[in-house]
Formats: sequence, structure tokens, C-alpha cells
Amino acid sequence: MATYQIDPQHTGAHFKVRHMMISNVKGEFTRVTGSAEFDPAKPDAAHVEVVIDTTSINTREPQRDGHLKSADFLDVEKYPEITFRSSSVVPAGDNSYEVVGDLTIHGVTRPVALHVESVTKEIKDPWGFLRLGASAHTKIERKDFGLVWNAALETGGLLVGDDVEITIDAELVRKAE
Repeated sequence: MATYQIDPQHTGAHFKVRHMMISNVKGEFTRVTGSAEFDPAKPDAAHVEVVIDTTSINTREPQRDGHLKSADFLDVEKYPEITFRSSSVVPAGDNSYEVVGDLTIHGVTRPVALHVESVTKEIKDPWGFLRLGASAHTKIERKDFGLVWNAALETGGLLVGDDVEITIDAELVRKAE
């Protein structure tokens, strides 16, 4: 079993949510850390932990970012991290896995299944480290995590959608043996 660290310089946690029922707003968290214990021959023994710094949210709109950091949404002063800890890993095809675990947002923990795909073969980088990459995605309902703020539109509907699509593109690194 190899232990990898998430390379925060080459990893991103992205989200997408419906805005005013007409378009999608995308954003990212720019500070992601964590680790993975992984052996492709023994996926059931794998373990993943991810920590996302909620203060690093970026939607390219400072006023919106400020609102998302406020008590109306993430309440970053009270809940500075989003975490994921896996409980099981099951193969789901070539270089793909179903990673189930506990996702904690806004102090609320719920089980979530991450669909992990595009797991690359390990390569040796120019500095002697071993690296691999993967992409994971899932969809959550923000209300399940206590993120309930919204505003009614005068034409009907709501300002912010309930479904949030999450994608994590990760690069993982370990020392060569």
C-alpha cells in the first residue's frame, strides 16, 4: 500500500450550481490538502482523506465570494474546513472506482459516493517523486448540509439551485522507494 499526499499546487475542488434557474455558476476552492493510501491490486484496502479550506472559495466575483463565506452559506469562521473521509473503495471499471465516505460541510456529515475515474498510471517526475492523477465527481443537495439560504424570484423560482455538482481533479505524490 503506497501513501500519497495531495499536491495542492496541482489539485482543485470545483463546484457548479444553478443561478436564478437559468445558468450555472462555477467556482472552486483553491486550497485542498489530504492523502490517499492506494494499491491498484488491493482497492478495498484504499483510504482517502481530503481537507478543503473554505476560505479559499473563488467564483471570480468578490461580492458573491463574501456572501458564500458568510453565515448565510459556509460560515467560514465557524466551519473553516470541508472534509471527506472514505469508508470503502470498490472498482467500477478500468481505472475507475466508487469511493464512499463521509463528507462534512457546514458542520453536517453525510455519506457520499465519489465516482473516481481517469486514475493514471504512476510516473516518476524529474525530481524523483512518484505521481498519479485522478478525477472524482458527485452531486449533493446543499440543503442536506444545512446550506438553506435562498431568495424567491418575483417571476417564480429561487435564486440558488439545490443541486451542487462537485468535481475534484487531484494530483498525488509520494517519495520513490
